[in-house]
Amino acid sequence: MKRVYVNEEWCLGCHLCEYNCAFANSGEIDMSKALKGKPVFPRVKIDGDEHINFAVSCRHCDDPICVKSCISGALSVNNGVIQIDHNKCVKCLTCILVCPYGAVSEGEHGIVQKCELCVENSCGEPACVKGCPNRAIVYEER
Repeated sequence: MKRVYVNEEWCLGCHLCEYNCAFANSGEIDMSKALKGKPVFPRVKIDGDEHINFAVSCRHCDDPICVKSCISGALSVNNGVIQIDHNKCVKCLTCILVCPYGAVSEGEHGIVQKCELCVENSCGEPACVKGCPNRAIVYEER
């Protein structure tokens, strides 16, 4: 299965992956209308320090503890992609606590969010990958 991988040595820490992710998942067709003057809720986050930066996103684990720990059944695996049913999320945030990679976060209105590989957006490849100017984020099988 294809997954998102990060080449840390190429990451500039520019945060464009975060903006492209938030825009792709906003439902808007204009980036300025989607993001300007509003809180941004990307499903990928840049972490690091002055020496190295890297994007943190869901690794779509083969045996996902976040799915097992979800008390409402909001998290499920569909064709290898861990997805969230936002209507089922009860905002307990257990999945955030158990994710060993820190890839699940609280989104708008307290409902959890995570990378779903832009499956719902039909972008072809994840928006974070498309928007990375240095190709530090790749979508490939390894």
